[in-house]
Amino acid sequence: MTDCRTMLETLRRPRLLMRAARFGLAEYRRERDLRRHVAEQASPEATVSSLMSVEARLEATRLAGDAAYSVARHIEVLIALLAEAQLLRRGTA
Repeated sequence: MTDCRTMLETLRRPRLLMRAARFGLAEYRRERDLRRHVAEQASPEATVSSLMSVEARLEATRLAGDAAYSVARHIEVLIALLAEAQLLRRGTA
């Protein structure tokens, strides 16, 4: 769990991506949105780890300038990641 927190704290992405993701947090619904990005709903810790790996692949695609990169999907994954991180913080608070 500490490893997830460290990775989240050091996550650096373009300001516009993060701003769009924060804006989308209000509309995030775990039951509806999470299944698009992770195979099964699990604990917030496991979900954050899965989302981090999905996001890392998207970031690598973005940095490579690959035509298959989807900014919309990247934002959706960042929204889910931020929301699950909030659940993780609430669970330990």
